[in-house]
Amino acid sequence: MVFDALAQMTANHPEKGSFRSYAKKVFGSWAGFGSGWIYWFSELLIMGSQLTASSIFSRFWFPAVPMWIFALGFAIVSLLVVFFGNKGFDRVENILAIIKVAAIVMFLVIATALLAGWIGGGKFEAKVPLSYNDLFPSGGIGLWSAFIFAFYAYGGIEVLGIMSYRLKKPEEAPKAGKVMLLGLAALYVLSIGLAVTMVPLSAFNPKESPFVLALTSDHLTFMPHLFNGVLIIAGFSTMTASLYAITSMMITLAQEGDAPKVFSKKWKDKYPFNALCLIACGLVGAIMMSLWLPGKVYEYITTAASLMILYNWSFILLSSGRLLKPSLLSGMKRWVGLVLIGLAVAGTLFHALSRPGFFISLLIISLIALSDWIVQHFKIKTKANQ
Repeated sequence: MVFDALAQMTANHPEKGSFRSYAKKVFGSWAGFGSGWIYWFSELLIMGSQLTASSIFSRFWFPAVPMWIFALGFAIVSLLVVFFGNKGFDRVENILAIIKVAAIVMFLVIATALLAGWIGGGKFEAKVPLSYNDLFPSGGIGLWSAFIFAFYAYGGIEVLGIMSYRLKKPEEAPKAGKVMLLGLAALYVLSIGLAVTMVPLSAFNPKESPFVLALTSDHLTFMPHLFNGVLIIAGFSTMTASLYAITSMMITLAQEGDAPKVFSKKWKDKYPFNALCLIACGLVGAIMMSLWLPGKVYEYITTAASLMILYNWSFILLSSGRLLKPSLLSGMKRWVGLVLIGLAVAGTLFHALSRPGFFISLLIISLIALSDWIVQHFKIKTKANQ
């Protein structure tokens, strides 16, 4: 629903700033400022967690190497990919996307072979979860509080909106995006369904991938290494796409006076050196927080970042109601989407680890709102003096 609204706005009103520009057009400068900076900070914080995850996976092969070295290495490579422009970025992301999809398909094939008994030596006995306790081990409240994590899996749709501006035919964005999202949803459901069928709930843990656990077999000793590599590739790909998006967002914010003008300038009119320098500093800070803050504190911050993505989704849905031609179906989808977002946000209040993240997200938004007030105050004062 959110992507459909964003893609329809892109098709009818192509804007370089994507959802941020639509919010500004509909609700005013405060909404454009808030939407842009909320997205920028949320993605930057999430990228820190992605770097940490990729570093943890890398230590599977090199346990003696400090995590910060891996995190720094991945960050530098990602910055270089974005620095050298759209062609290199597109090429890298296309290759990584093929690898990721191929890996998921391979998981489905091998998992099916294990379930069918064509491959022996499995670590766990398969059991289809059919009872209420199997499906909802934490009850209805647990399901409700898990909404935020399910929504987070689709947090990259804003990147699609930003990149759709580059399409030769933006009107094709809604159709292409729907096909892609339906395909991803099918792969997600099938792969997760097989994983929970093949691995008991008690065996899941934060240090091992559920897919690696599901494929653990005496005859498949190579699988942990293979999927560990795939997980690193997936994390790097997602992080690089986010980096591209927040670089574009920073340039747009600077061009429209919502960030210092220096970040809109490009070296040799081609390379976004200044914007990437700012983001590099932010990444260093995010890496330091992820490595040095107590585990639960950093989880609170990343949960807050995930919630801020949902707040931006609300901006997208509300903006579409004003920019697109009204219809009964689009109106129903918009309000259903807003209700689901509201449920996901409210669900965090019922989870001990998510609840502090909710209040941290409100604090960050309050600071962004205060910054907007200060910026607008100085703009008005400057105009008055002129």
